[in-house]
Amino acid sequence: MKITFLGGAETVTGSKYLLEVKQDSKTTRVLIDCGLFQGFKWLRKRNWQSLSIDVNTLDAVLLTHAHLDHSGYIPRLYKQGFRGTVYTHHATRALCKILLEDSGHIQEEDARYYSRHGLGKHKKPQPLYDQETARSSMSLFKSVNFQDRVTVGDIQFYFRSAGHILGAASIIVEAEGKTVGFSGDVGRFDDVLMKAPQPLPPLDILLLESTYGNRRHGTKDPYESLAKLVNQAVVDGGAILVPAFSVGRAQALQHMFVTLMNQQKIPKMPIYLDSPMAISVSETYCHFINEHRLTREQCEAMDNGVIRTLSVDESKEIAGQNFPHIIIAGSGMASGGRILHHFKRLLAVPNTTVLFTGYQAGGTRGAKMLAGANSVKIHGQWIPVKARVLCIDGLSAHADYVDMEQWLKRSSLSKKTHIYLVHGDPDALEGMRDHLLQTTDFEVDIAIYKQVLSV
Repeated sequence: MKITFLGGAETVTGSKYLLEVKQDSKTTRVLIDCGLFQGFKWLRKRNWQSLSIDVNTLDAVLLTHAHLDHSGYIPRLYKQGFRGTVYTHHATRALCKILLEDSGHIQEEDARYYSRHGLGKHKKPQPLYDQETARSSMSLFKSVNFQDRVTVGDIQFYFRSAGHILGAASIIVEAEGKTVGFSGDVGRFDDVLMKAPQPLPPLDILLLESTYGNRRHGTKDPYESLAKLVNQAVVDGGAILVPAFSVGRAQALQHMFVTLMNQQKIPKMPIYLDSPMAISVSETYCHFINEHRLTREQCEAMDNGVIRTLSVDESKEIAGQNFPHIIIAGSGMASGGRILHHFKRLLAVPNTTVLFTGYQAGGTRGAKMLAGANSVKIHGQWIPVKARVLCIDGLSAHADYVDMEQWLKRSSLSKKTHIYLVHGDPDALEGMRDHLLQTTDFEVDIAIYKQVLSV
């Protein structure tokens, strides 16, 4: 058995792991996750490079969850000719239908915008893939239940709930008498929305995400922190702009804002969910009611407590709204989406509050703004940042390094389990490695981009 790290190695994005099993003269090849590189431009350029494999020899893609840094390359793979099966959980399939089509649409829109305004170095900018390709790629998806065993060639695998977001899973692969685990993104034990991640079975090898490998989540109650920030923003009298990931984070924020208003801990004010994708995702969360912590009544309250702006015209009409009000819009790292249009209008206004609610990858506007950037470039224009830029702790959907240690100890792993750290920035990978070496008996290494591991 061989594992090749084609992404999600030495970086927190672009997760792709090629697993190959050779039996006699036949080789079974599956790709574990198929994500886009995001953040720094030098990383995003990898999305345009062909994979170092013939996609026609690929038997299947096994998908941990729907976030684009794990799923967003699937339409590109389809465009290159891949026609194998994409296996994932039912909820992940439902979310991917929303996210992948939206990703294709945004890339088309961005290409048209750059072409229309003569931005960028290409005379005719092209999208990585379009909406129709994304829609067509959904024909490859086959969804399964958690714990159901599936066979592809000489590989058998199953999904195990990982918390994090709706449908998220760790993938357990068995082949050649070995058992290998791919953690995917691992959730927290006390997440606002999601249930705790399930423990892992005995494993020979574990590829372990390390997003929060060098950071702890705060101990403050996120509801209290959010209420304090909102109440200060109300005193300031401006808009509250909340860049939010459409899957998971937007739903948690809806629930929290509505709950705080109902408890009279923050004033009643309009909450705009200015993201067609987040609106669809919220409906999906309510459909898969048994896969998270919220009751049906809480889901309905979450949806009924916000103003949904589906069309572009409805989004533009927010500009005429009296202050204060809350706008939740994508994307979570301010790398695209409708939040940018609100930024262009309000970032230069001193009584505006920008509230980031999660990890900001290096090179993104979110990371630059939190680092104190005086201006950010949006659609070719430099916009001054005079707004108050804040970040609330406690809403991340990722386990931190202590959570991860506890998850591993609750699992059925042994001293012989060899851990390879993936999906983390360099400092996070080093931090996670040092922590696990000090607190556990596992052998721990950091995976290297394009490394080939023989199991």
